[in-house]
Amino acid sequence: MSSTTSIQTQGSSMSTAIKAGAIAGLGGGLVFGMMMGMMGMLPMVGMLVRQENAIVGFIVHMIISAFIGATFGVIAARLPSGWATAIIGGGVYGMVWWVLGALIMMPLMLGMTQMVFVIGGPQWMSLMGHVIYGVVTGILFVPLSRRL
Repeated sequence: MSSTTSIQTQGSSMSTAIKAGAIAGLGGGLVFGMMMGMMGMLPMVGMLVRQENAIVGFIVHMIISAFIGATFGVIAARLPSGWATAIIGGGVYGMVWWVLGALIMMPLMLGMTQMVFVIGGPQWMSLMGHVIYGVVTGILFVPLSRRL
């Protein structure tokens, strides 16, 4: 009986972490998306679905942000809870996604293989945006995970 309750509680807490992470990721994505919009980068994100359009790019960006936030929730649920863990963990998580997304996956998906691991001015701005995304996601995750 207690193992069933424990499994149900773990499943419920993981479900809460995923929901909280996805919502927090949308918040982080909104902040990062506004930055990308000001820098004129959203049409390139739209190109991931063959639509060079800022609105489409923003929608794609928000879908990716929710997914990445949900995965942050899964990871954060396994770490010690607290503000420092969420903020530092979020910043590090943003850096990881900068490497995976901006330096590897995005260039490959857009057929720009010569741009994989290229780091110049735009990539440094992207790093800043990814770190801000992660920190905002971490900050929002803490109260959301307690509330949902």
